[in-house]
Amino acid sequence: MFLAMDTVFDQCSIAVLDASGQVLSAHTESGKRQQTQQILPMIDAALLEANLKLADIQALIFNRGPGAFSGIRINTAVVQALSVAHDLPCVGVSSLQAIAQCAYQQYDVTEVYSALDARMQQVYFGHYKIEQTEEIAAIMQPVSTADDDSTEQLLDYDSQTTLNLPIAGNGSVLLKPQEEQVCHDDVWPDAVVIGQIGIAQFMHTGGTDAANALPKYLRNQAWKTLKEQGKA
Repeated sequence: MFLAMDTVFDQCSIAVLDASGQVLSAHTESGKRQQTQQILPMIDAALLEANLKLADIQALIFNRGPGAFSGIRINTAVVQALSVAHDLPCVGVSSLQAIAQCAYQQYDVTEVYSALDARMQQVYFGHYKIEQTEEIAAIMQPVSTADDDSTEQLLDYDSQTTLNLPIAGNGSVLLKPQEEQVCHDDVWPDAVVIGQIGIAQFMHTGGTDAANALPKYLRNQAWKTLKEQGKA
């Protein structure tokens, strides 16, 4: 049994899944202002609905970012605290990979760019392609080029992609599309998608302890104000 959570996509989303990815309980509340008050009661409610306790959970899965700093901080802190208190391993999932996986599920695209609005005239960006083996379910995996090992990066608004692949996520409309390039700006993952990716990752490579359950911001000094960053 696995407990997955997301507070990065301007929501509070919790899911309990079994090892096959079947959903036992899932709830999402939109908006981000009440995440700190919502997340723990929602975890309790999801476990109760699934007739489970934290002692029954094999691993904690969370959205590690990139994305909104406050959202990343909330679910990372909760996962780390639960991990320490209950001696549970953690699995961090990329928000961009989750967008790609959601695009695969919604639109059956097998290769896609993910773009998430990062504000400050930039988007978080990644390239993903479906990978399926006998050991794991069909999961979007990051693609890196020979001259660029980074799979997650920041792109300026109005940048153009190298390939004419579909772009998913709310940052897709902020890039300059190629001719007839498709944008799926309505793709918005929840904790179920985070959980499905995390389970496949856990089965393949295992989890980590709380000390190594780290967020991914991409933007340096993300915690500073715009004025402190020289952006205002």
